[in-house]
Amino acid sequence: MVELKIEKLAGHSKKGKVGKINANVGSDLKEGDLILQVECDKGNASIKSNCSGLLKELKVEEGDEVNVGDIVALIEGVVKTEQKPKGMDYFASMLKPTKREVECDLTVIGAGPGGYVAAIYAAKKGLKTVLVEKDRLGGTCLNVGCIPTKALVRSSEVFNDIKHSEDFGIKVSEASVDMGKVIDRKNGIVDKLVGGIDFLLGKNSIEKITGAGEIIDKNKVFVKGKREEVTINTKNIIIATGSKISKINIEGFDSDKVLNSTTALDMRKLPSKMVVIGGGVIGMEFAFIYANFGVDVTVVEYMPKVLCTMDDDVIDEIVSIGKEKGIKFYTSSKVTSVKNSEDGEAIVVFETNGEEKLVTCDNVIVAIGREPNLEGLGIEKVGIELNDNKKGIKVDDRLRTNVENIYAIGDVNNKIGLAHVASHGGMIAVDNILGEEKEIDYSAVPGVVYTIPEVATVGITENLALEKGMNIKVGKFPFMANGKALTYGEEKGFVKIIKNMDSNALVGASVVGPHASDLIGVLTLAIKNNLTEEQIKETIFAHPTTGEAIHEAALALTGGAIHFDI
Repeated sequence: MVELKIEKLAGHSKKGKVGKINANVGSDLKEGDLILQVECDKGNASIKSNCSGLLKELKVEEGDEVNVGDIVALIEGVVKTEQKPKGMDYFASMLKPTKREVECDLTVIGAGPGGYVAAIYAAKKGLKTVLVEKDRLGGTCLNVGCIPTKALVRSSEVFNDIKHSEDFGIKVSEASVDMGKVIDRKNGIVDKLVGGIDFLLGKNSIEKITGAGEIIDKNKVFVKGKREEVTINTKNIIIATGSKISKINIEGFDSDKVLNSTTALDMRKLPSKMVVIGGGVIGMEFAFIYANFGVDVTVVEYMPKVLCTMDDDVIDEIVSIGKEKGIKFYTSSKVTSVKNSEDGEAIVVFETNGEEKLVTCDNVIVAIGREPNLEGLGIEKVGIELNDNKKGIKVDDRLRTNVENIYAIGDVNNKIGLAHVASHGGMIAVDNILGEEKEIDYSAVPGVVYTIPEVATVGITENLALEKGMNIKVGKFPFMANGKALTYGEEKGFVKIIKNMDSNALVGASVVGPHASDLIGVLTLAIKNNLTEEQIKETIFAHPTTGEAIHEAALALTGGAIHFDI
């Protein structure tokens, strides 16, 4: 009789609570089969069979408290590994990974916001699901993207508020930034969310396999990990491997003074001067974070404008706010090299209007270029087609590739590189696997830039509408006339709504100002469902709220806002 002990729990926890029990007494087990889940404060642990045989007894029930070292089951079987001295067993396992096979309905490769959402959604829909991830759960978004940058944004907001506290009647002296604690707080938030995902996977009986997934054919995935090699026989596959930072061949970009959007998140010493190369979403967020921390920031952007896909009035407003914070902007500027000065500073060399310019700084953040993560997937062998530009996996509106049973979601298909698009795509793909015939709709995808204040957009821009010859009308309302915004000391920015006069539907919106990331959800709902400004006008908004600016912008389309007149 073989005893099954709890060898370890999530996040070095010593105790936990038995969650779902996945095997019944009398079941025939294979080595590696899931027996039960143990829920801990720092995540969820999967307790698997240590041998093949008959499950004779379960010593715990769901809800029981358990500790590391407790025996939870008895299995009538034999442990295959030979009895050798402990040291030899250890090194043998290091050199010789175990091999096993798994059967499932769906294999998801990649555990970012697209992959883990797809896996959980599929499991809730009744599909036996396996999730493959070679690194940490949560992908780029959770570990080195959306969440950590927002943690830094919040810390910089708090410091900025303290610097301006006298405006609110509060006197604070000698406030300073401890970047070590800022980074520790960021890491703590990330770890907590990663543990939460791990818990949810276990709660939904999703098997997580650590390693790089390679597609062998439309029904088989091979995973090579450090300690095991797993062959997954699967009915369907979702590729959700996301994107990675592009390599850019510019002289000096390999300098230790040059950071990318990942390494910049662990900078524990605050520089006095910084140059951000790239005025897109990532670059602008970093620029505002460090400007709020009191750093002298310069942004160098190749295009004629930063955030170049947005409307001119949106760009002008956020650039104006940035300049008030001390950020210097160079647009239509091409970086040619980064050099080291004699006194240890970095020198960024760039060309603008045919003239060479130099800016010195302590650190450079390169915030340009991401590309789909296709390496090692084996898509060439399987015959999965790429997009015409060869920069992503080709999919149809149901997110199907050209190979039967294989789907691709999120950044890897190079449609729209946003976490929430990946998550939504994961659910669309699962629905199609289940025969529900769903198509993904990109017409109302919100985008947010977490500058301070925030910028958010959805639908078509005013510029694009005019280029297409659309008959439009624009309703606009400034936050300087919104009571709630004034109480926050946030009077910059506006809400703008674009109406198609021919169809009478709202087709686009932009928000610059406080709570823009929250307000854009209301406008997305309106545009997605073809609402009119009349329907918004007839909706009662709570007072005082920043949401009233949406109501007023709708009123501006129908005769004029109440609380603002030009």
